[in-house]
Amino acid sequence: MSKRAIILAGGKGTRLKPYTVVLPKPLMPIGDYPILEVIIRQLVMHGFDHITLALNHQADIFRAFFGDGSKWGIRIDYSLERTNLGTIAPLRLVSDLPEHFLVMNGDILSDLDYAAFYREHVEENALFTISSHLREHINLYGVLDVNDLGHLVGFREKPKTTFNVSMGIYMVSREVLGYVPLDVPYGFDNLMLNLIERQKRVRVKAFDGYWLDIGRPDDYMKAIDEFEEKKELFLQTNPILE
Repeated sequence: MSKRAIILAGGKGTRLKPYTVVLPKPLMPIGDYPILEVIIRQLVMHGFDHITLALNHQADIFRAFFGDGSKWGIRIDYSLERTNLGTIAPLRLVSDLPEHFLVMNGDILSDLDYAAFYREHVEENALFTISSHLREHINLYGVLDVNDLGHLVGFREKPKTTFNVSMGIYMVSREVLGYVPLDVPYGFDNLMLNLIERQKRVRVKAFDGYWLDIGRPDDYMKAIDEFEEKKELFLQTNPILE
């Protein structure tokens, strides 16, 4: 079965400055490779045969580096947005989408089984599937619990909170595009609220493996350190890619 992926790589990477002053965020190096090349190598290993890079900022750099994808044994083409359309509206610019396709951000380091994620969505004939991960947030301050009289009734030193967050990796049915406006900014948040309002079922598939969004400097530095230690976790040997 032919498998298609759309990689969203059009952002300016403002959260990762000053690293992204010269290079766009998906081309920031992780070990020997840009993070986007790591993703492409992973998708090849999981049987994807066609990738579209949805671009805006510094699009020519992406085209020069990835070309037609033949270096990695995959077809790569490009979709260019003229203005910032957010994370979902760029899909409306891609005219040849199949019935089901993978959509993901171009700055993610994970060992997710993309082939299984794709297959389960198709078998369910789902409308939209989100890959989710538990993320722990540590508050940097001591938290005061105060009653209506202004008296301290509790204290928590740097409490931890756990959230179930989107990994920025989705499986999408082409039917979803009917909810997306053309040529206006429309993001993942807009789509989720729209689908909830319309009582459409959105699948959430929990993942407890490795996941990092390198959008923040701290996470980027962590990814650099851990990629070398766990390289075999992310990139298995594949003769096509040697």
